[in-house]
Amino acid sequence: MRCFFMGTPDFAVASLEALLAAGHTVCGVFTQPDKPVGRRRVLTAPPVKVCAQKHGVPVYQPEKMRDGSALAILREHQPDLIAVAAYGRILPREMLELPPLGCVNVHSSLLPRWRGAAPIHWAMMAGDAETGVTIMHMAEELDAGDIILQRSTPIGPEESVESLHDRLAEMGGELLVEALARLEDGTAPRIPQDAGRSCYAPMLSKALSPVDWTRPARAVHDQIRALSPWPCAETDLFRGVPTKLHRALLLPGRAEKAPGSVAGASKEGIDVVCGDGGLVRILELQESGKRRMTAEAWLAGHALPRG
Repeated sequence: MRCFFMGTPDFAVASLEALLAAGHTVCGVFTQPDKPVGRRRVLTAPPVKVCAQKHGVPVYQPEKMRDGSALAILREHQPDLIAVAAYGRILPREMLELPPLGCVNVHSSLLPRWRGAAPIHWAMMAGDAETGVTIMHMAEELDAGDIILQRSTPIGPEESVESLHDRLAEMGGELLVEALARLEDGTAPRIPQDAGRSCYAPMLSKALSPVDWTRPARAVHDQIRALSPWPCAETDLFRGVPTKLHRALLLPGRAEKAPGSVAGASKEGIDVVCGDGGLVRILELQESGKRRMTAEAWLAGHALPRG
């Protein structure tokens, strides 16, 4: 099949690699413009651009999707299908209607749950027991198209968002190839989404960072693991210094102390009481302006008393 691919971050690379490995002709790639990264603001190419160039696939980075220039590129390439994975741009109707076999999207949730930009993080932050990947026919409304295929996977109770992201990315590539085979032979279903069951996963922001220790321990733990490495859960751990929490452990048992108080601090970690009496053990943290470190290393320079 002659495909045009659209994607930007690491998550989308697995889908592009899967298309190429399956023997499809990827005639071109749209990805977001290069952006400055890090303290030195070094102009950096998106991961999908790097992958496409490695395979000799033409790369385009349109600034706008509605001025006609992007549409002209697509018409020039005449793809049978457009495949999209975490591109970060909304496609206008003219693009959706261009390819004979339509446009399909790789979305990292079990739609209609968690439509939007950050479904992996929100599924973990909400304490969902499972999530997955959906391949859908694209529609003008965000993530509302008919479903072709879905595959689920459990979210481990102590799993990091990074490991879940990588597993879903690989699943997305595998499922995309399977969906294209069904589209090619005419057996791809169109399963309408139940809009009444939908919920939204907006972009992450620092507004999500502050930890409310009066919440249940499970909710605090899920917040910490879902928001690392960015924007990170954050608390005033010691003398009012903002501190990012990178990794934590949900402990068994309960403590009869006020929420937010320290129940114990040792080389194993810093145990903090939550609103339901449950305990969250902080394992890795980062004070403002300093490097990330283990709780053991941090405690070597701080006397943190119980309570």
